[in-house]
Amino acid sequence: MSRIVVLGAGPMGLAAAQRAVRLGHQVDLIEADSKVGGMAAHFDFSGVSIERFYHFICKSDAPTFELMAELGIADKMRWANTSMAYYTHGKVHRWGDPISLLRFPHLTMVEKFRTGLQMFLTTKARNFDAIEQLTSRQWIERGSGKSVYDKLWKRLQELKFYEFADHVAASWIATRIKRIGNSRKSIFQEQLGYIEGGSETLVETIADDIRRGGGRIHLGTPAERVLVENGAVRAVRAGGREFAADAVIATVPIPLVNQLVPDLPQALQDKYAAIRNIGVVCLLFKLRKSVTPHFWLNIVADDIEIPGLIEFSNLRPVGETIVYVPYYMPVTQPKWGWADQQFLDEAFGYIKRINPNITDADLIDAKVGRLRYAQPICEPNFADKLPPIQTPIAGLQIADTCYYYPEDRGVAESIRLGRRMAEYAGGTGAQPPQQT
Repeated sequence: MSRIVVLGAGPMGLAAAQRAVRLGHQVDLIEADSKVGGMAAHFDFSGVSIERFYHFICKSDAPTFELMAELGIADKMRWANTSMAYYTHGKVHRWGDPISLLRFPHLTMVEKFRTGLQMFLTTKARNFDAIEQLTSRQWIERGSGKSVYDKLWKRLQELKFYEFADHVAASWIATRIKRIGNSRKSIFQEQLGYIEGGSETLVETIADDIRRGGGRIHLGTPAERVLVENGAVRAVRAGGREFAADAVIATVPIPLVNQLVPDLPQALQDKYAAIRNIGVVCLLFKLRKSVTPHFWLNIVADDIEIPGLIEFSNLRPVGETIVYVPYYMPVTQPKWGWADQQFLDEAFGYIKRINPNITDADLIDAKVGRLRYAQPICEPNFADKLPPIQTPIAGLQIADTCYYYPEDRGVAESIRLGRRMAEYAGGTGAQPPQQT
């Protein structure tokens, strides 16, 4: 039996700790927040238990289904018919199926054919090694054409990545398209999933399983330093205490690693420091009226400074209308310094423009959440830039969501990688885990 300390109680840390406990190890899970779940944690939104940041499940998310079955909550999985749309030229247009593509008024027939073909081939691709050296812009322009990129993609990328818009890997975008594109009931109907009770059902069940197995979860305990002796981990200092460790699994954001583990070689510290992230200011609105019938609305308009909104209540019924409005941006942007109310006023103004039937009287409540490290900038050949998960310090593994590449930040990938890290830390994994 090894003493394993896991840093971070988001989905990856929870999955690692749960697997390590099931393998018979002594486990301490350390979390700075007051509750488990990380980006999947819930809060009370005027009587509705809801995720701080939006989550959904696709039909390819096998690690999630496998863990839910192991925990005895597979019956909590739910599927809903959902849809996507574009708001452009002042109107909402359904998107994401052959009929919607044919009816879309702002593409020529040639553009529609090229776009449909590229998206179809993307959903059927086994991997994206052939486009790994391309940016998303280069790939889309080669497949669908420059005019399609300008009409459908350019504004979205600029409002999420700002100065990094032309540095995003094609394989990262393609993997997202494939995941959503294959989560369907039929070629004409998208189908996404949610867990009854929300993500909290899963993360709290994992936490309960950890505790039942003898694992200890320490909330409100920020990690301070990984202590190293003779080239191997000895302990973790967190919350003013020391936790003895034979192995440490760190799932904290990569930008925090160098401060947390100053004993890393300088060359490795330089690699961690070179991984760039952007932040998110994520707004939630509770409304008396629906904005659109769609789950995901992309917005392409020069005078609207959000790339889209997610009407979450069109996926998981929660009573009132719940809408997420994410403002992704590098934290160096002046807008990052806006007060919460400035974001709320601007975004609610956009909502009223998209649906003029919504008035100030339809606003029930609104909240703002912020994360400095929400989205890694995944550039072409990004996997080559990632340090190995197993560090030169014996017993120390380090990974955050950027190690899911080319997959995006999903709970399924968190579970997959967290469990593999636990198996390797406990001696049952023959090879050190690598990114996807």
